[in-house]
Amino acid sequence: MNRAFHWSIASTAVILLCVISYIFADIRVALYFHTLNDTLLYKAFNVITDFGESQWYLIAGILIFIVFRKKNSFRAYSGLFLSLSVAVSGISADIIKYLAGRARPILYFSDRLFGFSSFHLDYEWISFPSGHAATGFSVALVLMTLYPKWRILFLLAGLLIAFSRIFLTQHYISDVIFGSFLGIASTILLYHYYFKTKLDVAEPHKN
Repeated sequence: MNRAFHWSIASTAVILLCVISYIFADIRVALYFHTLNDTLLYKAFNVITDFGESQWYLIAGILIFIVFRKKNSFRAYSGLFLSLSVAVSGISADIIKYLAGRARPILYFSDRLFGFSSFHLDYEWISFPSGHAATGFSVALVLMTLYPKWRILFLLAGLLIAFSRIFLTQHYISDVIFGSFLGIASTILLYHYYFKTKLDVAEPHKN
């Protein structure tokens, strides 16, 4: 089976999961976690969710590339890989957010609004997909690729960042599922179509 077929199967499965979650789980789970707003766990996830802010990785990746581009090709391409993965997944998420116009859980809590109304720029109407989840999994996949020895740790970190958006009721489960998929897909595609060759050639033991 070719790569395009694999991607079509994966995309179909993710969309199906999102639809199932939208129909059966999104509201129920959001209402449950809304009851935990005053807990210590809520405060902890407020800290964890900050690691899903894309600007830190964009800046760090660019700085690594600039500093090492003439000294260490592997580190330079690693930084560029990090920045571009986060940028591609983030831009993709932002475009879909605008086109989808999904109401965030806060609108369901206040006005029982649930669903989609396209072409909104207001924060309350850009829930689908989760940008934090996309960033979290982009970064996790990049680090798992570069440092496979620690892949379980990076994967858990990505999962925690994504889950924080559900726990904090900033997003529904389906938002996080699709955002996570965007982060994974963008990183895998960038790696296979560009960075794999660059990183293999620049790998320290091959210099």
